[in-house]
Amino acid sequence: MWLLVLAYLGGVLTIVSPCILPVLPFVFARTGQPFMRSGLPLLAGMAVTFALVASLAAVGGGWVVQVNQYGRWLALLCVALFGLTLLLPHLSERLTRPLVAAGSRLSEAAGADAKPRPGASFLIGVATGLLWAPCAGPILGLVLTGAALQGASIGTTLLLLAYAAGAATSLALALLVGGKVFGFMKKSLGAGEWLRRGLGALMLAGVAAIALGLDTGVLSRLSTASTGGLEQSLVDKLSAKPEPKGGAMMAGGAMMMAANHSDTLPIEGALPPLDGAVQWLNSPPLTAEGLKGKVVLVDFWTYSCINCLRTLPYVKAWAEKYHDQGLVVIGVHAPEFAFERDVNNVTKAMKDLGITYPVAIDNNYKIWRAFNNQYWPAHYFADAKGQIRYHHFGEGDYAESERVIQQLLREAGAKNVAGGLIEADAKGVQQAPDMNEVQSPETYLGFQRAENFVTAGTLGTDKVVNYPAAGTLALNNWTLEGPWNVGGQQATLDQAGGRIVYRFHARDLHLVLGPGADGKPVRFKVTVDGQAPGDAHGTDVAPDGSGTVTEQRLYQLVRQPGAVQDRTFSIEFLDPNVSAYAFTFG
Repeated sequence: MWLLVLAYLGGVLTIVSPCILPVLPFVFARTGQPFMRSGLPLLAGMAVTFALVASLAAVGGGWVVQVNQYGRWLALLCVALFGLTLLLPHLSERLTRPLVAAGSRLSEAAGADAKPRPGASFLIGVATGLLWAPCAGPILGLVLTGAALQGASIGTTLLLLAYAAGAATSLALALLVGGKVFGFMKKSLGAGEWLRRGLGALMLAGVAAIALGLDTGVLSRLSTASTGGLEQSLVDKLSAKPEPKGGAMMAGGAMMMAANHSDTLPIEGALPPLDGAVQWLNSPPLTAEGLKGKVVLVDFWTYSCINCLRTLPYVKAWAEKYHDQGLVVIGVHAPEFAFERDVNNVTKAMKDLGITYPVAIDNNYKIWRAFNNQYWPAHYFADAKGQIRYHHFGEGDYAESERVIQQLLREAGAKNVAGGLIEADAKGVQQAPDMNEVQSPETYLGFQRAENFVTAGTLGTDKVVNYPAAGTLALNNWTLEGPWNVGGQQATLDQAGGRIVYRFHARDLHLVLGPGADGKPVRFKVTVDGQAPGDAHGTDVAPDGSGTVTEQRLYQLVRQPGAVQDRTFSIEFLDPNVSAYAFTFG
């Protein structure tokens, strides 16, 4: 219930969001006409379109993004034609006959005559809704993220409709107030004709603003009425964060959660379907039915997850050791960050990591949902009959997992199953953590999940803010310095010279980083307690603290060789446009 209230309030706040400004002229074009027959159908069309587009986005799939983009451009063309017919009523005489007819119908729909048509207003609302749909904040992001991970549902649809209803409510108020203002202007100035033309000009200006990206770019920087902070406050105050099942940490933080089992290994269920991947790497598509007769290990991972990276030496070793005896290892790459959806990025990461077994690209989380999975990494072990017999979430218990593989192979009739246990030669970021010394949690820099952020001001959302130095930090507090734009998933540096500072306690410190859209390398300088790291430098940093961000991935920046204690980490970027996503420790 609370989430429905949150979604509705988030929609209401849309009216003061900068990206809604270009849409308002389309709403005000309904003024002076009966609300029930003109304004209400317009708002209904906008709400329905918004909910439909957002629902499609929740289902996932690159084709939805393309369809939405084409829909936006089609809507821009339609609304531009509405504006032209309002601004230049004689323009239709110079068009060809089909365009004249279309322009006449659109002019009527836009209110050029005095006869309100609910159907026409609804269609205009549909077109306007395509332009309005991207105007969203943290609350809608929360809804869509949950839908992407867990699948579209009645609950998701209700939340999206609540958000749309809230936005429609605020726009209805604007429409009613606007009608009174415009009515007064007509009576006092007798300017109906120029008012109609003015509306046409405003509509064309709105089209231009949206087409040039000003609705979400320049306007968001100029506006003093950004709603991101308001919406985020509502989320923080009224919604409780869900606890992961079993007490393990999600999103790369799952640690050592194993299933209890006896030597007989109980049947946990059938191996779910493996269809739904957008692409398979190192193999043609595999199916659960086609894998019967083989022992199967399914590994859910993503390439910037430190816990996943630390399990890979064992998974790769098992794949090699037991391949000829009937084991099939399948990696299911389910992305956590947007850049991990890029198949080229995953392909390069697999090459760098030496992964040669089949990997399913699960960008739409269909396999993830089929397993009802909630963790990175997660390992599911299936026998030759296609039955899941064991699972393990997170790092650790490698010996137990390997014994399960050996037992399932023997059950399948494999002869001379290799004995002993592998000793993985893990190096760099893949080396096992020193969990006795880890006192710092995984920390996200995007506003959707940011915690322990300290600043003299407030955390800005989706706008550039020049953050001052925060002074001395307590353990596990962090801050930004310089001009940063904090988005939902990452913080992006606007100009060279910005810094990130974190007070941590762990042997290793990692940070997920990526260069700008142009791909240009970003140089950086790391210090630990104000000094060059020296022998405490990570694999991606020189002893003098220098390094370069060349691709979107996890970077190991600190590895302390001796006693572990509270340290102040700082990274200064000598070039702009770097994006920072999350800290992890080991």
